[in-house]
Amino acid sequence: MKLFIGYTITCLFMFSCSNSSSNKNTTTGSNGDRLAKASREDKNGWIYLHLEGSPSNIGYQQGYLAANEIDTVLQMFSYFLSHSTKRDWNFYRSAAQRFFWNKLDTEYKEEIKGIAEGLQAKSKHYDSLDILALNGWTELASYYVPQLDDKILAGSGNNKAPGNCSAFIATGSYTKDGKIVMGHNTWLDYIVGEHSNMIDDIVPEHGNRIFMDSYPGTIQSGDDFLITDKGILITETTITGFKGFDSTRAPEFMRARKAAQYSNSIDDVVRIFTTDNNGAYANDWLIGDIKTNEVAKLELGLKNYKVWRSKDTAMVGSNFPSDEKLIKEETNFDVKDMSYSSNGRKLRFEGLIQINKGKIDAETGKTMEADHYDAVKGEVIKDRCVICGHIDEDKHGAPEFALSSYYPAGSVQGKVTTADLAKNMQFWAHMGHPCGESFNADAFFKQHPEYTWQSKYLRNMNAYPWTLFSAKK
Repeated sequence: MKLFIGYTITCLFMFSCSNSSSNKNTTTGSNGDRLAKASREDKNGWIYLHLEGSPSNIGYQQGYLAANEIDTVLQMFSYFLSHSTKRDWNFYRSAAQRFFWNKLDTEYKEEIKGIAEGLQAKSKHYDSLDILALNGWTELASYYVPQLDDKILAGSGNNKAPGNCSAFIATGSYTKDGKIVMGHNTWLDYIVGEHSNMIDDIVPEHGNRIFMDSYPGTIQSGDDFLITDKGILITETTITGFKGFDSTRAPEFMRARKAAQYSNSIDDVVRIFTTDNNGAYANDWLIGDIKTNEVAKLELGLKNYKVWRSKDTAMVGSNFPSDEKLIKEETNFDVKDMSYSSNGRKLRFEGLIQINKGKIDAETGKTMEADHYDAVKGEVIKDRCVICGHIDEDKHGAPEFALSSYYPAGSVQGKVTTADLAKNMQFWAHMGHPCGESFNADAFFKQHPEYTWQSKYLRNMNAYPWTLFSAKK
């Protein structure tokens, strides 16, 4: 998941529906056994997919049922990355093939092939390399490309790693019932984030059932908010100013999927993430285990990682690193610069945690994700330093993310769950700014014509109501 510099991902919602709309499309054997257990439902800006079976069939189901959205996302990224990174889509296909394909476990190769086959069955002419590049686009655009840029001109790759999202996880004396509560809102370029509206319910042949937010065409969450039927909860925020990428090791998107699919404990999650780590998409991972009521933070770079864990704490993430060794060796992050969005949000989040200690529940989580108080300025405002970010309304932009004045980016959706909800495979989700404000693209481009190059794909981003989603019984 993933601010940015023209990066991150997900899907275009191309269906017309009101705030309370719900459109079910359950596919039976009419399209063959590969689709027999799959279904799709469109509700309040989200696309819910139930995917079940072999790796190949799970992929095929997604490719077939979300063919139009995957097609749009691939077109958008081809255009967007060519402009923002000066590399075309063939560059990303080639890099993905060189760095990722031979490092994937067989089941994930089969799932990616299945997605391409599902697209082809709907007359969308893409292949496995397109889907592979889509899954690894953040790792390539935000970590590999800056490494290349630095070789051409020293320093030109600075501030290219994304600084996406705000999140918290709490347990013990910090929550209303003493059990785990987890929340996350996704920050992205709007051109990408407006497509971050997929909810995948995956029942694989082997491993855990996974319930997660996602974007079309991917095998992992990407936005990184998920629960599993083994009681594991995972979310994250990226590390601002991070530099590091090892092309000889396993891609982050596969390790993230494996951690969800095969972990039964916090130790399992840490082990899977740190094994054969390529450093890309460097994050602070917030992890919970409802079986033990323990939570943890895994701060994962390339050279360094550190784990904090407790059964009585509240941990927050807003793109700031904490480990001094990691900060010094792998980032250019300034922990004292309060103009940073990351530091401003950290200050506010920590304050909210103390204000709400002993009262944190799902409703509190929703309120925190919608918060507009700038703790540095001491005022309610819509800017880069509030939890529900609006960089498009900030005259300073977000310099630490290399985003110029009024750049169209910020919070694009939110999610919250509790131990009791997670036990039943449920979470709350909100498409659009968690505060409820919609983004009007036409009005924005009239005010800020310098960004009209994005108008080919950037559309309105409507705010829908909070909606409770449940994995299919």
